[in-house]
Amino acid sequence: MKSIQNLIERFWIIKSRDKDLYFLARAEMNSIEKFAREYPGWRVVSNERIIKIEKIPSYAQSFMGITDFQSNLDYAILCALLIFLEDKEDNEAFLLSEVVANIEIQLKEFVSVDWTRFSDRKSLIRVMQYAVKIGFLICHEGSIDDFTNNIQQEVLYENTGLSRYFAVNFSRDISDCKTYSDFERVTNNVDTDRGHFRSSRVYRRLVTSPAMYWDTTDDPDSFYLKNKRNIISKYLNDYLGGRLDIHRNSAYFVFEDDNNYGESFPKDSTISDIVVLLCTVIREHSEFIHEENDTVVISKYEFVKLVGECSEKYSFAWSKEYREMAVEKIAERVCEIMEGWMLLERTDSDFIIYPGVYKFSGVYPKNIEEQRNNSKSKSSEKK
Repeated sequence: MKSIQNLIERFWIIKSRDKDLYFLARAEMNSIEKFAREYPGWRVVSNERIIKIEKIPSYAQSFMGITDFQSNLDYAILCALLIFLEDKEDNEAFLLSEVVANIEIQLKEFVSVDWTRFSDRKSLIRVMQYAVKIGFLICHEGSIDDFTNNIQQEVLYENTGLSRYFAVNFSRDISDCKTYSDFERVTNNVDTDRGHFRSSRVYRRLVTSPAMYWDTTDDPDSFYLKNKRNIISKYLNDYLGGRLDIHRNSAYFVFEDDNNYGESFPKDSTISDIVVLLCTVIREHSEFIHEENDTVVISKYEFVKLVGECSEKYSFAWSKEYREMAVEKIAERVCEIMEGWMLLERTDSDFIIYPGVYKFSGVYPKNIEEQRNNSKSKSSEKK
């Protein structure tokens, strides 16, 4: 079970870096392959260098990108780097200037790259740092950070050969895919609402996302989930631990202790506290109209007002940064966190609050409330 969690949590396990995890996974390979093949329908890559589960999600979410990247150019440069490394032998050394020249050629037809632009240089730096971090490259001499101020900076790299295992092998032709929606159609291919395709899609949604939502009672995924809830719950618990919670328009695969994988929410941070407290404030507004799918639609003004209400009640216990921060800025940060955990969606004109909000409720201990009241009393006396 732990090896499956490790492989879902990590992009891959590299033998040279994590020998203990690698050999543990090799020992549990039968269970890993059985889980990956029979439930989410994923492919396992296993050789003498790496072990990897190709975790293709059913539907793309914003949090599924490479968190180190900040722009589309980052991804374009990564693709160009992968093409460049295809022609390199394992353990072959090369200079940064070779990469820089090759990227310009590879991307010429698709995007303009100008290394005199600070933003373009930062994109390259992020990609090269990611390549070293994930194991494509080894940096032997020099620092890519110096490329920020000097485009003539040289860095000596070594190709590990692991880049050839980075890309996912799709079972269908993807040459016509232009957007993430096109890839979703390839993944959720023919007869997607029947048999193994539907089963795999449901498992993928539960395992890779914080929540699974549906809009109608006749949604095929929800119909399958509710009918097979006991079996699905058992298999998930057997292989990953955790608990399956199913509600009218949503489902969640949650953990109650430290035996989990990936990132957890809430974290031990002020911004997580604020999000959980805001969930409580939202719950208290019984006047909100719930749509048929249990979502609540409010305006940006109403959302900022809710954050302001939360700040008015609880900011005395927040860190100095958030006590002194403007409500609008707090609201922006809160929105980013909630979007990443599928608690909220931002449209051009509205904010859609998802049912997951009602899974959280937070309050401060009573002694903090007493400190707040004492603080108010002293403030009134001074006035």
